[in-house]
Amino acid sequence: MANPKTRVPNAEHSVPWFWPMAAGIEMGEAGLDLFRRNLEFFTEAEEIDAPPAPEWATENTILLDLDTMRLRDFSGGGSRDDATPVIIDAPFAGHSSTIADYAPGQSLTEVLLARGLGRVLVTDWKSATPEMRDFDIDKYLAEINIVVDDLGGRVNLVGLCQGGWMSSMYAARFPGKVASLVLAGSPIDTDAGDGPIRKMAHETPLSFYEELVASGDGRMLGQFMLAGWKNMHPARQYVEKYIDLYAHIEDRNYVERTERFESWYENPVDLPGRYYLQAIELLFKENRFARGEFVGLGQTLKLSDISCPAFLLAGESDDITTREQVFAASELLGAPAGDIEQKLVPGGHIGLFMGSHTLEDAWPGIADWIKAKGSA
Repeated sequence: MANPKTRVPNAEHSVPWFWPMAAGIEMGEAGLDLFRRNLEFFTEAEEIDAPPAPEWATENTILLDLDTMRLRDFSGGGSRDDATPVIIDAPFAGHSSTIADYAPGQSLTEVLLARGLGRVLVTDWKSATPEMRDFDIDKYLAEINIVVDDLGGRVNLVGLCQGGWMSSMYAARFPGKVASLVLAGSPIDTDAGDGPIRKMAHETPLSFYEELVASGDGRMLGQFMLAGWKNMHPARQYVEKYIDLYAHIEDRNYVERTERFESWYENPVDLPGRYYLQAIELLFKENRFARGEFVGLGQTLKLSDISCPAFLLAGESDDITTREQVFAASELLGAPAGDIEQKLVPGGHIGLFMGSHTLEDAWPGIADWIKAKGSA
């Protein structure tokens, strides 16, 4: 008789991981299938919790490597020399710029090129290192200016989310260098509407954001912002996505789509603390840019100085940048009313940039508009 002190315990009484195996043995083949499914689910759940860094979907070359960004050229060497370049100013708000070239069939760069725009480039913003902690908004405007000058001194700007207010600042500072301006999900008047971001900006004291920056050694760490975004929809972020994953674990297309999204979403980038606090205080709390009071590169920037054609795109259910914050630009820009177009599309915020329906239904028309309005 075995010594009870040395007897190996039953599986269900040892490490909890082994109980599905024990149950599977008892249940026969059906139980083993269930165990295999559970094992695959746990493997995938671990993958989407700590996924690899996102990748660019389309072949491109790095044209410039600056302090703040890598300028990526998606034209493949086939661009026309006489074509006014299109710069997609990707969001620098906590996630990778790959949102502009998310996946085959879900790529804004792909749509613009397919529609005949000769040269398309993307600002690939770098995650802030400790040495970048003091970079401010002026630093980013100055490096956009370097890019524009290197491309010939005149461009079409397509600003996505934060990239929209940055592009608008640049167009206000250098109006002669911008042929056309597209603002997609861009918070131009941050006091407009009644979205959760506006409420958060006004109700949360600046000292809270300063403490976060201090704890990030002078940076706003992407992991802090990611936690904030997840807490806007906690049920979806912490429970529902895993339920959905389990329900679709045998659907390889679903799993691959989930992996791709999580590689973008779960790999946030860090922002320079000075830049971030300027944006919170001067733009979202005090709304200085919309009021014509923001100073950039030594001049007061006024939206009324932007005279180029502008296209405004907003999402019907966008709770990050409400339609009111985007469409308010139509009353603030200096372009003639006939040169300002606006379009409201179904869906939320990031769907504006990588949602298949918006890319199919809205962006080809915007590309045609850029060709018509922004040609050299």
